[in-house]
Amino acid sequence: MTEQTHSRLRAAVELTAGVTIAFGTKAALDPFIWKFSGPISLAVVLTVATLYLHARGETWAQLGLRNPGGWKSWALLLPQILLGVVVILGVGAGTAMLGDTFGLWQTGALPDGVEDRWGDIRGNLAVYLLWLALAWVSAGFGEELFFRGFMVSRAERVTQGLPLALFLAVLIPAAIFGIAHFYYQGLRGLIVTGLIGLSLGTLYLVYKRNLWPLIVAHGLVDTLGFTALYLDADW
Repeated sequence: MTEQTHSRLRAAVELTAGVTIAFGTKAALDPFIWKFSGPISLAVVLTVATLYLHARGETWAQLGLRNPGGWKSWALLLPQILLGVVVILGVGAGTAMLGDTFGLWQTGALPDGVEDRWGDIRGNLAVYLLWLALAWVSAGFGEELFFRGFMVSRAERVTQGLPLALFLAVLIPAAIFGIAHFYYQGLRGLIVTGLIGLSLGTLYLVYKRNLWPLIVAHGLVDTLGFTALYLDADW
């Protein structure tokens, strides 16, 4: 077995194990704590991934959770964050409207799972603040760490040497990211979130694997969404 084949096989196992732990933990928790099974399962898989990376001599800093470095990198953070926000909102809104145009869903109607999970945010400050905290810790920080930092790096090794390797390395985690949101957002969530994942994965590579702009952009967009729900405003 060549070194490249061995590296590809190991990365495929790591990728499969990460997805299995995340989805398996969530499925086990769903009957008991459905609203929070996603964040908890993400915490579990990130804990396991952290221990595994440490055992392998790798760090999250190598995957993008690092100090930006020189002043030029710091100066780029704000425009990178703003671009991330624009991309997430643009891709999300554009895909939602296209789906509405082609009759896949109604843009104005929230999926039943979204209402069941977050409907009690409206006018409830305590619940709003709870989900706001989870938006930053679990969605912004945790999802970017796992779906972009960990999964893209592993998918890169799996697809190394193949045609369109970098595209596939971003597409595979994006597809899984979309599937992870299907259970409460349905087809609309799968497609919209999957395309947002594809965009964020692309930015991850464009930003030279710096996760911080994506973490902040993701957190800001989720903050806008939860604030709109809290105020019962159109979103």
